Amino acid sequence: MSLAEKLIKDFEQLSEDKKKEVIDFVEFLKIKGKKEKIGLMDFVIDENEEALKELAK
Repeated sequence: MSLAEKLIKDFEQLSEDKKKEVIDFVEFLKIKGKKEKIGLMDFVIDENEEALKELAK
């Protein structure tokens, strides 16, 4: 059984309240991932500010 199949099987057995919690958690993970990417990009920009300014000329 694949991970997706297991997740669907387990998800279907939950109460509606628990299903909402799972969906909220998935949304949280997606937002967290986006924030981590933004933080990484900020770090790259900060660490390479001078080089980026030179490239912009």
